[in-house]
Amino acid sequence: MIEYRHNFSLEAADVAAVFDASGIRRPTKDLARIKRMFDNANLILSAWHEGKLVGVCRALTDFSYCCYLSDLAVIKSHQNHGIGRELIARVRSVIGDEVALVLLSAPEAMEYYPKVGFEDIENGFIIKRGQ
Repeated sequence: MIEYRHNFSLEAADVAAVFDASGIRRPTKDLARIKRMFDNANLILSAWHEGKLVGVCRALTDFSYCCYLSDLAVIKSHQNHGIGRELIARVRSVIGDEVALVLLSAPEAMEYYPKVGFEDIENGFIIKRGQ
């Protein structure tokens, strides 16, 4: 059984381990940066199986108009069991219908997001980070 937690404090090393075991590319060797990423997010959902962190979802939102889903990761052994879908559903439940949920997808995940209700958009822009 999967337990979901809302805004539960997470250890950077545990988050990095989930990132590494999920296939998502994040700066997992820089635990201080991972810690800052989660300390400064205002919406975090996590998935737990038998006391072990198996999935994370990190978002930034104003709870009024927009929400940026910046991380969604589930360890490979727990993928394809609806955990990612449930984390997204819980984000949507928290932010409500007035708030648009947006994200930037890694090329490897482009086929996943339409399956969980996201629409492809072409009117986006980015200034990429230096590191």
